[in-house]
Amino acid sequence: MSTIQRVVVVGGGIMGSGIAQVLATAGLDVTVVDVSEDALSRTTARIAKSLKRFVASGKLTQEDADAALARVGTSTDLTASAATADHAIETVVEDLDVKRSVLAALDAACRPDVVLASNTSQFSISLLASATGRPDRVIGSHWFNPPPLMDLVELVRGVQTSDATLETALWVAGRCNRRTVVCQKDTPGFITSRLIVALGLEAMRIVEEGIATAEDVDLACVKAFNHAMGPLATMDFSGLDTTLHVADNMREQYGERFLAPQNLRVLVQGGHLGRKTGRGFAEHGAVS
Repeated sequence: MSTIQRVVVVGGGIMGSGIAQVLATAGLDVTVVDVSEDALSRTTARIAKSLKRFVASGKLTQEDADAALARVGTSTDLTASAATADHAIETVVEDLDVKRSVLAALDAACRPDVVLASNTSQFSISLLASATGRPDRVIGSHWFNPPPLMDLVELVRGVQTSDATLETALWVAGRCNRRTVVCQKDTPGFITSRLIVALGLEAMRIVEEGIATAEDVDLACVKAFNHAMGPLATMDFSGLDTTLHVADNMREQYGERFLAPQNLRVLVQGGHLGRKTGRGFAEHGAVS
């Protein structure tokens, strides 16, 4: 594992850029792959802006920030970028077919020994791995938003994920100074999504029943349970469309306890998806 130096990250959105920043800050060389140069320009700008905040807060020196940024490259050529990688992480949109397609492309391009990690919060790792010819070297690597600030990575084993693959993923997380939890069974929602969605849906029902406002539900969780952020604020941050999609998937597995309340469906149907649209269970202002 100490031979891992070059990592390819496929998908340069908020999660991909954040993971790339963490990897580069840890001294690894990163190539971010996305579909267009415009998308990659936004990725680079996002990383530079985040590193600037770390310098301003005293968490990084300017020299370290500059070095980290210099270790991040970009490309629209997945095949060429993956061919030289020692480790691969896909962070594309949470769509099963898209993720399987990307993993199949990485499987074809990466060396046979390279571990392929999927940053998914819900999809079966075994199903994702079946798109490749190396299911024993595929693992779920679920980072949390925003990756530069959240110090946990949830690792998820598929049916065929080997012990060596888990050790590789643990090494990468440790190199990035991240704590890890391991989901030993490939079940919908894993550990964290199952817990937060259950809490979030119950919080939505409390609001829908007129028992309390969204603000008071969140404040209760922050002050009574010492949560950093209330469940409804968390859902707004993650995206209510994603929340609804995950809840519907988990309802199929676990039953009516994951039935999404109508207030969530109405918000999503109205295009109010949380912070990314400016409105969800709270008002977030204009989207820049």
